[in-house]
Amino acid sequence: MVRQKIQIKKIDNLTARQVTFSKRRRGLFKKAQELSTLCDADIGLIVFSATGKLFEYSSSSMMQLIDKHKVHSDRDMDSPDQLQSFNLQSEKKNYGILSREFAEKNRELRQLNGEELQGLGLEELMKLEKIVEGGISRVMKIKFMREISSLKKKEAQLQEENSQLKKQSEARLNEVEGHNAIEGGHSADSITTNHSLVNGHLDYIDSVTSLKLGLPIPY
Repeated sequence: MVRQKIQIKKIDNLTARQVTFSKRRRGLFKKAQELSTLCDADIGLIVFSATGKLFEYSSSSMMQLIDKHKVHSDRDMDSPDQLQSFNLQSEKKNYGILSREFAEKNRELRQLNGEELQGLGLEELMKLEKIVEGGISRVMKIKFMREISSLKKKEAQLQEENSQLKKQSEARLNEVEGHNAIEGGHSADSITTNHSLVNGHLDYIDSVTSLKLGLPIPY
């Protein structure tokens, strides 16, 4: 079937308009992300819905892209030298921003280690305390989960060892029972033989006694 071409015009139905906006916006942002990844392009998208809600996507910092757009709009970038100079200035600016962010993160890390706390106010100290408490809570949770995992492994190992010991015990018990059965058979044969010998000896004594007394020999 031939796919019908959708007529581009305002959607009157409010529900259908909201659904279409949501789908098209996600598709637009996805395409922008793909373009940025494939072509190493800086992309910034700003979208306002009919109700005034803001949606945005940027491949890097949105403020940096806006500043870059503003500079391009204010200057004539037809000259390659001017464009190269602007790119160099932009890179220096980005480097400065990253350097400040790196220094700020290092300062926060030192404060988490209990250093450089003299200049902090009460509100900053309380904020730092919450961060530390949150970090301790996450560490304790991870530690607890790892302890549970370790105990489960030990439990499985003990169950396996118990199963092996049970099999070995059953094998030894069967071996002992078989050995006892064989010895019991030999003992029964010995008892029967001895009993027959005793009876034969008694019969012989009775026969001799009867001959001496002149009695008939019993059969």
